Amino acid sequence: MLYLDYAANTPVDPKVLERFVQLSTEYIANPNAAHALGQAAKVKLDTCTQQMADLLGVKPSEIIYTSGATESNNLAIIGGCHYYKRYGKHIITTYLEHSSVSSTATALHNEGYEIEFVDILPNGQMDLEHLKSLLRADTIMVAISEVDSELGARQPLQAIRDLLDTEYPHCLLHVDGTQAIGKLQVPMACADLLTFSSHKFYGLNGCGVLIKKEHVMLEPIIHGGTSTTAFRSGTPTLALIGSLVEALSLAQANQSSHFNYVEKLNQRLRAGLAIHQAVTFNSPVEGSPYILNISLTGIKAREVQERLAEREIYVATKSACCTLNSPSRPVYAVTKDRKKALSTLRISLSHLTTEEEIETFLKAFGEVLATF
Repeated sequence: MLYLDYAANTPVDPKVLERFVQLSTEYIANPNAAHALGQAAKVKLDTCTQQMADLLGVKPSEIIYTSGATESNNLAIIGGCHYYKRYGKHIITTYLEHSSVSSTATALHNEGYEIEFVDILPNGQMDLEHLKSLLRADTIMVAISEVDSELGARQPLQAIRDLLDTEYPHCLLHVDGTQAIGKLQVPMACADLLTFSSHKFYGLNGCGVLIKKEHVMLEPIIHGGTSTTAFRSGTPTLALIGSLVEALSLAQANQSSHFNYVEKLNQRLRAGLAIHQAVTFNSPVEGSPYILNISLTGIKAREVQERLAEREIYVATKSACCTLNSPSRPVYAVTKDRKKALSTLRISLSHLTTEEEIETFLKAFGEVLATF
């Protein structure tokens, strides 16, 4: 079996799973309970939160635990826009965003908010001049990804932050960091709101985070008790939170070496795919090396995916949350070519991917293309 869909989900690290089991066994009480067992769980929870804050360079009070990046994006965008609607109802985003961002923006549009999209340059970055032209006094949020999930394109967060700071004090910058945290160096200071999920860096599914800077307010979307924060109710899951901290700690400890290794794999993959006339590259060279997106000319990518799967080689056509048989919005945003956007493959890599696996994939890919 050859797995090349790490952007969708990563296997849990044994140390992370061990940490989850240990915390589940040792701390059985609700951290919000007033008795001694609950208090012990609360102390442990606070310790985990402080560790996470230290790893991310934020304050413990700025950490909100959620069920995953989708919930985090919903809370950031809906909660932020509802709270700050007194300043306006204008939101700016891009066509590169994950469905948990774009669909949330659509939901707000149905409530009467105005959504506008920044043009994307051929290198996958937003057109800053176009962004300048879209910004208005009533713009309350710019919602973008640090690394988009289909192309791996990175956005110039510092430049965007500088632009907003000049004359738009009521405009929040929301950054979806799901494909970046644990893999790349993220400029945390640039974002007012930042989201991620542990299952993208070898943690468990079902646990995500929203970083909400102290100066930002949100209207909750889940109501109940205060839990660990007034902005998101629900019983804190200490074992998931502790395992997330373990996963983040492991990822950051090896981040540089993993990045350099995957970058070499990406370069070999590009070289091996470039020999095929049917292949065109959609991912920018300066983007995240963990994601490589290609289009196939005259061949249905879905059929290539299926024939590779018959050989137990697994790649994606688009983000796992996208509708099948629809054009890729990020690829169309970059290429303006509907045919290319309808026939894409996303190959996503890991430090677990071996050089031998890349060679195996390239050989199988060539053999599959030869059948068309």
